[in-house]
Amino acid sequence: MIAIAFGLAFIFGYLADRIRLPPLVGYLVAGVIIGPFTPGFVADGALAAQLAEIGVILLMFGVGLHFSPSDLLAVRKIAIPGAVGQIGLATALGVGLAWLWGWSLGAGLVLGLSLSVASTVVLLKALEERDMLNTAEGRVAVGWLIVEDLAMVLALVLLPALAEVLGGHAPGAAEGHGAASDGPIWLTLALTLGKVAAFSVLAIVLGPRVVPVILTNVARTGSRELFTLSVLAIALGVAYGSAVLFGVSFALGAFFAGVVLNESRFSHKAATDSMPLQDAFAVLFFVSVGMLFDPSILLRDPLAVIAVVALIVVGKSLIAFGIVILLRFPVGMGLAVSASLAQIGEFSFILVGLGMSLGLLPEEGRDLVLAGALLSITLNPAVFAGVAALRKHLQAKRAAGVPPYGWEQFEQLQSSLADARHQAEEREKEHDLQIQALAKTFPVLSLLDAHEQERLMMLFRPKSAVPGERIIRKGDRANAMYFISSGAVEVLMEGQTIRLGAGTMFGEMALLSGQRRNADVAAVDYCQLQVLERRDFNQFTARHPALRTALIDMAAQRRKMNQQDAATDEAVAASESAA
Repeated sequence: MIAIAFGLAFIFGYLADRIRLPPLVGYLVAGVIIGPFTPGFVADGALAAQLAEIGVILLMFGVGLHFSPSDLLAVRKIAIPGAVGQIGLATALGVGLAWLWGWSLGAGLVLGLSLSVASTVVLLKALEERDMLNTAEGRVAVGWLIVEDLAMVLALVLLPALAEVLGGHAPGAAEGHGAASDGPIWLTLALTLGKVAAFSVLAIVLGPRVVPVILTNVARTGSRELFTLSVLAIALGVAYGSAVLFGVSFALGAFFAGVVLNESRFSHKAATDSMPLQDAFAVLFFVSVGMLFDPSILLRDPLAVIAVVALIVVGKSLIAFGIVILLRFPVGMGLAVSASLAQIGEFSFILVGLGMSLGLLPEEGRDLVLAGALLSITLNPAVFAGVAALRKHLQAKRAAGVPPYGWEQFEQLQSSLADARHQAEEREKEHDLQIQALAKTFPVLSLLDAHEQERLMMLFRPKSAVPGERIIRKGDRANAMYFISSGAVEVLMEGQTIRLGAGTMFGEMALLSGQRRNADVAAVDYCQLQVLERRDFNQFTARHPALRTALIDMAAQRRKMNQQDAATDEAVAASESAA
C-alpha cells in the first residue's frame, strides 16, 4: 500500500506541478484512485488512518517548529483582528449552509471552521512562485494564516469538550482528543482548559530545560540518523504523552513540541533533518484524505459543491477584503490577502476527521469539504491572476500624485516589518559572527567549513576558571581538550612554566597519545574555556583527518619547543653553577 501510495503521489504530484498546480492536488487525486470509491486497487484503510495520524502530528510539529512570534507581532494590527473576524464570519456562513441542508449545529460548526482556514502549504508555494513571500502583502498573509492555525489548534482542543452539547459523542482519552466528562458543560470546559493550561505551563517551563539537554547529548554522538530519530521521538512522545496524561489532543502536543524546539539552538538543524520525514508523512496524510473522498458527490449534489466552493473562493475573499479595508489598509493589500485565503487544505482535513470521529459531521460533509479543497486549490492560480490584473487596472486609474487609500497604515506596517527583518538579520549576523570568531580565535579550525564549525560549536561545553584554579592535574587520565577563548593559563611541566593565552589550546597531546597527563595546568587570569570531551574529540577528528593531522603537527612542534626550552634552561643553569 505504501509503495503504491508513494508511486501514485509522485506521478500525480509531478503532473500537478507541470500544469502549475500545487502538488497537494496530485496527492489527493492519488488517494482518490486507491480509495474504496473508485475501481481497481483499494488500499488498506486502517493502515492509511494510522499513517495519517502520524502525518497530522508531524504537520502540527512543523507548524510549531516554524512559529515565529516576532513575525506575528510585526503584522499583529492587521493579522490578528483580520483572521479572527474572518474565521468568525466564514464559520457563520458555513453554519448557515448547514442549516439550509437540515444539518445540526455541530455539523455546521465543523463545516464552517473547516472552510474558514486556508492551507499554509498552498499559500507558501503560491507566494514563492510570485516572488511575494518577503513583500508586505506576503508577510501579512503568512501572519494571518499563523493566527488561523493557532485558532484551529484551540478548536481542536475545545471541540471534543463540546461534542455532546453539539449533538455528537465525547471521545475517550485513548483517541487522543480529550476525555469524556459527565458534568455540566461549564465544568467540562473548565477542566479542558485547565488541562491545556497545565500542559502548556509544563511544556514551556520544563521543555526548554530538558529538550536541549537531550539533543545536545544526541548531537555529540555525531550520528545524523540518531538526531533525526530523537526529533521524531520528541514530537511523537510529547504528542502521545499530552493525550494520555492531560487528555489533550495529539495535535496540541505536537504543536507545543515544535514551539519548545523552536526556542533551542538546535531548531534549524531539527527543521532541516526532520524535513524529509515531515514531507513523506505529509504526503501519506494527503493520500489518506483523498482515499476518503467519494467523487460521486460531484454528480449527486453539484449545487452543494458549488455552494461550498463559492463560500471558499468568493465568500472568504470578500470577507477578508472587507476587513482589510475596514482596518484602513490599501486596496491592493486587501486583494492580495483575499487571493491568498481563497483555498482550504491540511487543517480543514484534520478538523473534518475530528468532526467525524466525534459524530458531528456526516460523510456528505467530508465529501463536500474535500471537493471544496480540490477545486479551490485548483482555482487558486486563476484567482491570483485575476487579482493581479485588477490591481494593475486600479493603479492605472488612480490619479497621479494622489496617495492610495490606507497609505498611512501601510507605511507603519512597512516600518514594523523592517524592524522585524532587521532583528532577524542581527540574530543571523550574530550567529555567523560567532562562527567567524571561532575560526579567527583558533586558526586551525579554518580547515573546517562553516557547517562543520557550527557542528563543533554544538559539541563545546563552556567552562570558566578563576585565577589559581587547577584545570588539569599531572597523572590524571586525559578526558578533554581545552580551547582558551579569553584569559590565560600556565602549564607547569618538568620545572618549566609555559604561559598560554587566548586563541591557544591545551590538553590535546594526551588525547592524541593516549597517555596520562604529564603537566599541571592552572588559570592565571579569569578564563573562558571551550571544552571538547574525549569522546567528541575522537569522533570529530576521525571525521576530519586533516584537522587531526594539524593537531598532531602542532603537538609535535610544541613538544619540540618544550624540549628546546628545557635544554636551554639546563645549559643556563649549568653555566651559572660553573661560574
